[in-house]
Amino acid sequence: MDGLLKKLEENLKLKNYSQQTIKSYLNHVGNYLKFAKNKGVNLLSVKEFLIKKLSKNEPSSVGHNVFALKYFFKEILHQEIEIPNPKRNKTIPEILTINEIKKLINSTNNIKHKLIIKLLYGCGLRVSEIVNLENNDLNFDEGLIHIKLAKGKKDRFVKIPDSIKKEIKSYCNINNSKILFPSNRRGKLTTKTIQKIVQNSAKKAGIKKRVYPHLLRHSFATHLLEQGTDLRIIQKLLGHSDIKTTQIYTHISQANIKNINSPLENI
Repeated sequence: MDGLLKKLEENLKLKNYSQQTIKSYLNHVGNYLKFAKNKGVNLLSVKEFLIKKLSKNEPSSVGHNVFALKYFFKEILHQEIEIPNPKRNKTIPEILTINEIKKLINSTNNIKHKLIIKLLYGCGLRVSEIVNLENNDLNFDEGLIHIKLAKGKKDRFVKIPDSIKKEIKSYCNINNSKILFPSNRRGKLTTKTIQKIVQNSAKKAGIKKRVYPHLLRHSFATHLLEQGTDLRIIQKLLGHSDIKTTQIYTHISQANIKNINSPLENI
């Protein structure tokens, strides 16, 4: 079993997959191999494994298992297996209002933590992008942040919000680390630490919704759409390869619904 995982890891590295993807695939396949230890590595045990997963997890989460297992069987075992992707529940995140974003920021006293929250929302960044930001990625003359090798190993630029340009420049001047937001040990912050920062601020702000870093990215995109920003521009800012991924925000936004007059108004 360990030999199969080593082959998979080597294959993924040779294909230049990101560390995050490698870790995810190894985790999914490793869990399956443990499950299949006394059942055999075959299509039947794969189906049993996925059905058990679906009884406990969200379909979108199990979908990642499907991708990983299909890849493993094709690339390592040289077998094509037919597994349908689980139909996802069509739920939409409950985004934060502008007022809630203000409360979240104002309830954060730590300068570094406040800037992290402002960039998560103000630029629509992923947690992994915040973690990997370096001082040199910020170009204050152009007013841009260079996001390097983000999801899908793609680079992109986002604008530094004018409202925080002075604030973040002052922070950079006193930050002696190459990393923009270093941990206390001078290394990179973990994604869990950033999740905790956001959760603590939300608790202090008295926000009852479930608040997590990616919700700030959802809120950024939805608020831009409600301001009239073109969907293609939002796609570029978020770094989405497919416009269909960005179109979810047309469903999240409630601006059009709120502006509709019910026929009852005419009675």
